[in-house]
Amino acid sequence: MAEDGGGACCRCCSSFIFTSGLTALFMWLSLRTSAPTCSIQDFYVPALNKTDNSTTARNNHTIAFDLKLQNEMKDKGVNYASINMTFFYYQNESRSLVGNYTVPSFYQGHGKKAHRKNLVEVTGVTWDAAFGAISNGSTVKFRVHLTTRVKFKIMFWYTKRRSLVVGGDVEVEGSGKKKGKKGIKLKSGVPDLGNSWVRRGAVALFTFLMILLL
Repeated sequence: MAEDGGGACCRCCSSFIFTSGLTALFMWLSLRTSAPTCSIQDFYVPALNKTDNSTTARNNHTIAFDLKLQNEMKDKGVNYASINMTFFYYQNESRSLVGNYTVPSFYQGHGKKAHRKNLVEVTGVTWDAAFGAISNGSTVKFRVHLTTRVKFKIMFWYTKRRSLVVGGDVEVEGSGKKKGKKGIKLKSGVPDLGNSWVRRGAVALFTFLMILLL
């Protein structure tokens, strides 16, 4: 009788540990977040359009851009602080700052996409040299940096804000537009350590639960 009672107690404890661990695993996975995807869909520099020889085009020192922000999470929203965009111009392997733009803060719902289109005034580009390169069939390279801080909405509460810093090069060809039709994804040079640890922790917890069942 005592042995039967002890066995039942052991089974009960094992069942409780397994159920608690499984619940913790699902809760852990539900709290996992992923950074939004940022990309440049359109990038147009009128002064580098070699098919438009008007004075207006040559003196139009602006960049028209279309920034796409995509929240790929189906169960979490994203709140963006002000998004700071910095534009750089490459010449002779050196890079110089030529413009800035700020996108106002906003909230993005589950699985939603957002586009922010606008013009930015640029200064510091050696336009004659850039147009000469375009006219000779070469491309001109710019770079876009994006920095902001995001927090994620999980059900009725928000996480703490974390930094999002990404960037990418944009090549402009003779039409004044970016080379290629595909959007240019802005990438981070730093791995997403938070999600990496979540995945490792989830695997470790799952392995522990399987050992308990053996």
